[in-house]
Amino acid sequence: MSLLEIILISIGLAMDAFAVAICKGLAMKHGSTKKGVIIALYFGIFQALMPFIGYILGIKFEKAIESLDHWIAFILLSAIGINMIKESIKNEENNMDDDVSFKSMFILALATSIDALAVGVTFAFLKVKIIIPLILIGIITFVISFLGVKIGNKFGSKLKNKSEILGGIILIIMGLKILLDHLGVF
Repeated sequence: MSLLEIILISIGLAMDAFAVAICKGLAMKHGSTKKGVIIALYFGIFQALMPFIGYILGIKFEKAIESLDHWIAFILLSAIGINMIKESIKNEENNMDDDVSFKSMFILALATSIDALAVGVTFAFLKVKIIIPLILIGIITFVISFLGVKIGNKFGSKLKNKSEILGGIILIIMGLKILLDHLGVF
């Protein structure tokens, strides 16, 4: 997997966190750099931790499903992408507040990083060296989440749905590319 592909997957994964960060920024009466950093740290750490857990699980099951790994990668990434797009179309208004307590942020960070677990499984099946992707996923999510808080505080919720759609499209394209690569199309 190329560096560009890992960066694109990282951006796609970060879009859920970005959408939630925008909502958190919306809820802040005044922009708070400290709260923005806290939110970004939670999302960045969880987005980097979950693929590692998925990678470990994927290694354990690799031999059992080695012949299907590219199909599983395609299905997982496409399902995550489709789900992100469907969620953005629902256009549900979240009742967000600017609370950055451990309990509040733990739940949000976990919820926005579940898809990263499946990506970690995909990385294991594709035999990706995991350290660089984990670092990139964490840093990219941190930066995008921090920007999301600031953007949400300034501009409102107009970008939330568009970011989830973009993230979903990126993940679907990456899943399709993996499948087509393994089938010898590229």
